[in-house]
Amino acid sequence: MDEFALFLISIVRAVVEVALLSLLGQGALAMLTGSRRAENPIYRLFEIVARPATALARRLLPLGLAERRLSAWAFFLMLTLWLSLAYFKHRLAG
Repeated sequence: MDEFALFLISIVRAVVEVALLSLLGQGALAMLTGSRRAENPIYRLFEIVARPATALARRLLPLGLAERRLSAWAFFLMLTLWLSLAYFKHRLAG
């Protein structure tokens, strides 16, 4: 049972890592391209990949949160989840 739990944690952690890297790339491109970021195809790809993370953040955070800060909150939410999963994986493996 522990092996299966470790396997599931590893899968979820990998998905969270993809979301984290997409949000990080999206933020870097937003700083580089400024207001023209919506025209950048790589930015749009990162936006598509990170959409589940931002949707989760939108559901968990209170209404009225500025839309422009949503990606940052999604990043910190995914980072917290990733670190929590690392902790649980370490506890199960140890």
